[in-house]
Formats: sequence, structure tokens, C-alpha cells
Amino acid sequence: MNTTSRSLLKTLPILAVTGLLAWTLHAKDAPPKLSLKIDDATVPRTQALPSSFSPIVKRVGPSVVKVVTSAKMKMEMQGQSGDPMDNPLLRRFFGDPFGQEGSGRGQQRMPKVQGLGSGVIVTEDGYILTNNHVVESADTVRVTLADGREFTAKVVGKDPKSDVAVVKVEATGLPAITLADSDKIEVGDVVLAVGNPFGIGQTVTSGIISATGRTTLGLDYEDFIQTDAAINPGNSGGALIDISGRLIGINTAILSRSGGNQGIGFSIPVNLARDVMESLVRDGKVTRGFIGVRIQDVDPSLARQFKLGEPKGALIADVTPKGAAEKGGLRSGDVVSEVNGREVRDSQHLKNAVARVKPGEVAALKVIRDGETRIVKVKVGERPDDGDVAEAEPAADSDNGTLNGVGVADLDSRNRREHQIPESVKGAVITTVEPQSPSAEAGLQPGDVILEINREKVTTAEEAVRLTEHPKDKTTLLKLWTRRGIRFVVVDEGSEKKSGR
Repeated sequence: MNTTSRSLLKTLPILAVTGLLAWTLHAKDAPPKLSLKIDDATVPRTQALPSSFSPIVKRVGPSVVKVVTSAKMKMEMQGQSGDPMDNPLLRRFFGDPFGQEGSGRGQQRMPKVQGLGSGVIVTEDGYILTNNHVVESADTVRVTLADGREFTAKVVGKDPKSDVAVVKVEATGLPAITLADSDKIEVGDVVLAVGNPFGIGQTVTSGIISATGRTTLGLDYEDFIQTDAAINPGNSGGALIDISGRLIGINTAILSRSGGNQGIGFSIPVNLARDVMESLVRDGKVTRGFIGVRIQDVDPSLARQFKLGEPKGALIADVTPKGAAEKGGLRSGDVVSEVNGREVRDSQHLKNAVARVKPGEVAALKVIRDGETRIVKVKVGERPDDGDVAEAEPAADSDNGTLNGVGVADLDSRNRREHQIPESVKGAVITTVEPQSPSAEAGLQPGDVILEINREKVTTAEEAVRLTEHPKDKTTLLKLWTRRGIRFVVVDEGSEKKSGR
């Protein structure tokens, strides 16, 4: 018997973003409800651009602040601490916080380290949005307004899973920015980035939205707006605004080989930031929706197998027994295309969409099952802290390889112990993978367990062999258990001949 699959986790070459630490805040006293200025109208796209953005900048500039943090540091020998603040990525945003770059080893650290970033005033009584990585390790936070006033700020809450943080200053009548609906932005919209790059003072740059829905930083919850408006060190936590002067994103990171702007910046959509902020202010922590599924992206091969018109949506690889999804009627093999009327383009979008639903509420999911579309209503639960049973799998790049070069065996106590396979897993375990075969190139490994072949369950090695003996075509759909979780892969037997092997 022969099998293949491929699971390649694609990573970007150089990512300039400051370090992220796991941290949770539990508020003792719930602060008052946020009083936000919101304008959810679509930005005008038919009118000519103004000859100057000065009126917009004058209106928005006072809402963007400089954030300076200070943290106590231990007296240690340079290069020996492992401190997360001492890394090249952080220096790209904050400069050399220790004042020792290039000074050599063996010198003592300064007792305090300062960080620099930006923030956006969102309420007149002092609530400010910024990035978690700007304030995560701070002992003190100082905020400087555009008019020169300075305040000591209190950290209200931080969420490393989305890189959003909220701080507050004790003041009234502050120039709060108006929030837009970031779900209505489009690629090509003109935007301005406002922040405090390199600590030189408030700076405005212009550009367009280059892309939406980027998932590039490795956070648990991300749906970044990509822009070519110049974003540099110190811009973290600053504002990305539209030509109506409304906040559409919180500037967060850059993709750069030099550490400076190269035209690829990322901003957290304000809708995501707002959800996190309101939860932090209300509850002192972020509560996210959870339905109990393992999901993966849909590639062209999977789209053909599941009778989809195009490769998009989130494929449910597995459903947690007795979980919300199973109770609602979701099944392994369903492809989710919408949640509450909003399009789901991939697994990350489904994860984000479910997270935004409050636990206890019912979400309407449009799913494609066996080529037919239906609506499944699921009562959403609360995501547990560990939350591992609903992780998104990376997209399977599985266009090449067939069921060739792979040996299988029945599951027994020995190979369960060897490969740490739970007793609940039933199927045929992969024992060998022929080197240089399409299977090896695809990434199939000994210890993976074949659960289904072409949507038929596999409980023994003999069944696995039988189900591959007389295929209808050159492609085979496999459902696998792996140590990373359950996922679907498509094996294309015809690709071996196409590649000339």
C-alpha cells in the first residue's frame, strides 16, 4: 500500500515585531462602560482625493499619543540573561534600550530599560488603545499628548493573543478619535498612519490598504490590514485612519530586512481591537467564543474533493465529542463559508469569527456538506484557557504524491506507546515511508494514523489496503490523525508522472 500527504508551515523571512509574553489581567473592580465615538458608514470611494490631508490630520492628530514605558532590569552581564527585551527584533522598534549596542560583552546593564511606542485616545475620559508588546513588561507607563501634557497611565488590560492593550489616564475632555467599521474597508483605500516613529515626534505618512486578512505574525488571533503607509520603530500602537479621519486599525508591526520601513506594515483591524478592549474594560480579561472543532484551510485539491466551486472556507477536520459543534450538528468534512452572514475565507477567519461571538449566543454557520449548502445553528461556548482542541491547521500543500511508498499496520499497544497514539484513535498506523518517494516529499510520517480514505472509515490495515486497490481516479482523500491534530489531505497519484519520476 502507498500513501502521501504534505503539510508545509510557511513562514516569512524576517518579521519585525517586538516580543510577545503570555500575560492575563484580572480586574478587581470593573471600570465604567466605554463611551466610544463610532461611525460605521462606508468610506466614499467615488470622489476625487483632496489636494491636502491637512484638515484630516489636524482633526485626528490630537488623538494620537506617545507612550513611554519603563521597566526595572536586573544587573547582569550582557548577552547572558535571556531577557525577552534583549533581542534584535525589539531593537528594531525601540532602538537600543540598553544603550550598549556594539559595546561588547561583559558590561553591566542599566537598572532600567525604556520602551517607546504610540497609542490612540478612544474615549474623552482617558481610555487609550495600544499594543500589548508596547506595555507588556512595563513598571510605569507615561503618556504624552500632542499638546504636550503628560500623564502617568494605568494599564487596564493586556491581551497577548491579539497584541492589544488598553491603558487609561485620569483626565476628561480628551480628543477621542472616531472609530470606523473595519469590515467595510477595501484593498486600494487611501489611509494615513499616525504615530511617533523613533521618538522624533508625531509623524503622518500616507499610502493605501495593500491587503486584508493577513495572518503573518503567529498570534492566536490575527486578521491584519496590510498597508504601504510608512510604519517605523515607535509607530507600534499608533493609528491607521481612512480619508474620513476615522480609526480603522492599530499599527502593530512591519515586515523588513533592514529594521526600517520597506512598504509592508500591519495593523490590527479596529473591530478586533474594539472587541478585545471592551472585554478587558468590562471583565478584566478577554472571553472568546468556542465551538470545539479542528479546522484547516481549503487548497485546490481539497476543493475538488469536497465539491467546492473555489478553494476557500474552513474545512472541519474533527469535531470534539459532546462539544458545541457536535450538539449543533456540525460534522467532520463540513466546509464553513459564513458565520452570521460574514464570509469565512479560511480557517483563521472562522477562528476569529467564532471568537467574536459571546458565549451563550447562537451562531448561524453556512456550511457546504457533500456539495449542498445548509445553515447550522450552534450555541457557542466559552473558549477554555488551553483551547487546543479547536486550533487551525496549516494549509495542506498536497498537490503531489500518491498512496505510494507507505506501509501500514494495525494499531496495537506497542505502536500506540511508541507514537503516543491515544486509545480513542482507531485506524491504520503508518509504519514506513519510502525515502525520495512522493509520500516522503509530501510529509507523511511514521506514526500518522489513517482514519478515513475517500470518506470511508478505516479501522484496520487490511481495510486501508482494500480501499486503495481500485481507485476511481488518481486522487485520494485521506483523513489523518497526527501529533499536531486531525486533518484532511489529498493525495494526487498523477503528479508523480507529471513530475517525470
